[in-house]
Amino acid sequence: MLPRVRADYRALLWVFVLMPLFAVAQYVRPGLAGWLLPFSMYLAYSAGVLAHNHNHAPVFWNKRANAVYSSALSFFYGYPTFAWIPTHNENHHRFLNGPEDATSTERHTSRNTAWAAFSFFFASSRWQAPLIKRFLRRAKARSKKAYAWLLAQYVVVFGGHLAAFALAIHMHGVKLGTFVYLSALGIPAAGALWGLMFTNYVQHIDCDTGSEWNHSRNFVSPWMNFFVFDNGFHTIHHMKAGLHWSRAREAHRAIEANIDPRLNEQSIFGYCAKVYLLGEQTDLLRELRS
Repeated sequence: MLPRVRADYRALLWVFVLMPLFAVAQYVRPGLAGWLLPFSMYLAYSAGVLAHNHNHAPVFWNKRANAVYSSALSFFYGYPTFAWIPTHNENHHRFLNGPEDATSTERHTSRNTAWAAFSFFFASSRWQAPLIKRFLRRAKARSKKAYAWLLAQYVVVFGGHLAAFALAIHMHGVKLGTFVYLSALGIPAAGALWGLMFTNYVQHIDCDTGSEWNHSRNFVSPWMNFFVFDNGFHTIHHMKAGLHWSRAREAHRAIEANIDPRLNEQSIFGYCAKVYLLGEQTDLLRELRS
C-alpha cells in the first residue's frame, strides 16, 4: 500500500527496515549488542514519535495497512499505539498542560529541576492509567471487534517481547541472550517510553498555557528535526493537530514571529545542558505572563 503523503516513505524506511535491521543484527551477531544500543534506543524513540504522528495523521488510506503499521510501531515502542488516543489526542490537546491534563507539567512541579524532569514519566504514567482503562471500557461497550483489536496490540507488544526474549536465550544462552534482548529491544523500548514523556515535559514546562502563542517550547534545529520527523515544532502542532508532520516546519515559520524568542530553542540537548547542567534558571513563566 502507498502512503497518503510521500514524506512518509522515510517513516516506512525507519519502521520496516532500520528498526528490524538493528535488532536482528544483534541477534545474529551478539558481539554487536551494546555497541548498537544507542542506535536501537534512537530507533525505539522514533517509533514513539511516529506513533504520535500516525495517531494524528494516519499513514495509509487502507485500514489494514494502518493496523500493520501500528503493530510494528507498538512492538518497537514498547506499548500499544492506541494509548496515544485517550492520553494525548483526547486529553493533552484538549486541556493543554492544565489541571485536567494527565501530562501537565504544572500538576507535577512548580520548579523546573533535573529531578522534576526525570521523575515526570513516573507521575504522568500514574495519571494516564485511568484514561487508558476508561478508553478500553468504552471500546468494549461500543464494539467487541474494536476492543479485540486493542487487546491484540497488547499481545503484539508483551507477547512479542516475551517471544523475542525467549528467542535470544535459545540462540545464545541465558546470560548472553538476556544481554542481546535488552540491547536490541528491552532497554530501547523502556527508554522510548521515558523519553517521549521527558520530551513532553520540556516542551511545556515554564510555558504560558493561557497564551495563544507561548504555550509550548519549540526545538528548531534542522538536523535534529530531520531525525525526529519535525516534531520539534510544537506550537504549531497544538494549533493544527491534524497537520502532517512534513508541513510543520513551513507552518512554524509562518507564526514564528508571534512566539517569544526564548521559546524557540535550537535543540533539546542544548536546552537541557543550559537548564539542568549549568543551572541557567529564570522565572520565564512569570515573565511570559506579565
